[in-house]
Amino acid sequence: MPIQDIPFSILDLAPIVAGGTPAQSFRHTLDLAQHAEQWGYKRYWVAEHHNMPGIASSATSVVIGYIAAGTQSIRVGSGGIMLPNHAPLMIAEQFGTLESMYPGRIDLGLGRAPGSDQVAARALRRGLGSGGEDFPEQLNELRYYFNPTEEGRGVMPRAIPGEGLDVPIWLLGSSGFSAQLAGHHGLPFAFASHFAPDFLLPALKLYHDNFRPSNVLDKPYAMAGLNVIVADSDEAAAYLATSQEQAFLNLIRGRMGQLNPPVDTMDGLWTEQEKMMVRKQLSFTIAGSKATVKAKLNTIIDQTSVDELIVVSQIHDHAARLRSFELLAELINEDRA
Repeated sequence: MPIQDIPFSILDLAPIVAGGTPAQSFRHTLDLAQHAEQWGYKRYWVAEHHNMPGIASSATSVVIGYIAAGTQSIRVGSGGIMLPNHAPLMIAEQFGTLESMYPGRIDLGLGRAPGSDQVAARALRRGLGSGGEDFPEQLNELRYYFNPTEEGRGVMPRAIPGEGLDVPIWLLGSSGFSAQLAGHHGLPFAFASHFAPDFLLPALKLYHDNFRPSNVLDKPYAMAGLNVIVADSDEAAAYLATSQEQAFLNLIRGRMGQLNPPVDTMDGLWTEQEKMMVRKQLSFTIAGSKATVKAKLNTIIDQTSVDELIVVSQIHDHAARLRSFELLAELINEDRA
């Protein structure tokens, strides 16, 4: 499938750069979302993470409302809400509120991971009694609140707002569990290949093999996460990409921190083994000039046959991050012209 036939979206991790603040991060997030709307991106998602000094989107529903209020037409949503951290009723009410305020623009992407380390997970899930094992039951309960059945009336509470609203639900995953579950329910599926690339193709096959048509979809719809950094040259993009490489290196070492500025070389910062681990985890990454990125995008689209790509760009400098998404939009729109 050619590039011009693939919708492109943005997953913003709302990075807090070294020396920056969450307030600055939110201003940059809104600025990028407003530009993304002008450049023709389909949706703008933020993700739930906790206890991470470099990510500002922990109160995900609040950030979604902030972005939606500052834009006009782009779809805004979660990539994702970690459902085991929450009571399904509260998520139905929050996203029912968002959909009531910004009708036809809100997406609800759901994951079953904690979105954090075990210490934060225990704090978040205190009293909920869930480690993610009951995710299918939680999903069913959440879907009920949007579309109640007669059997549940008088037994289950009502989500006000939420009840009767059409809030698209996506399942997100980095393994086969959510792929099969999304297929079983006939829901759209998004795979986190931007940090877990190895299982992408098997997960997509599981999704398609298990897909059952539903009142949501009559055929499968799959999206894949992709790290993309575009600059005026391959060398400039490789330089910008070292911020992302440092972030994943710190993750491997268990050292959470803010997003560092790029460096001329990663040599001396990582061992050969760490370099291999980071590069493996970031194998679904494209960094280069427009020509380089276009060629690699075509290859990935041919390999995966996904219906949509959602792009992450962990770039330290806000202007450079804007420019990367602008250049990506240019190469997409060149083929659409």
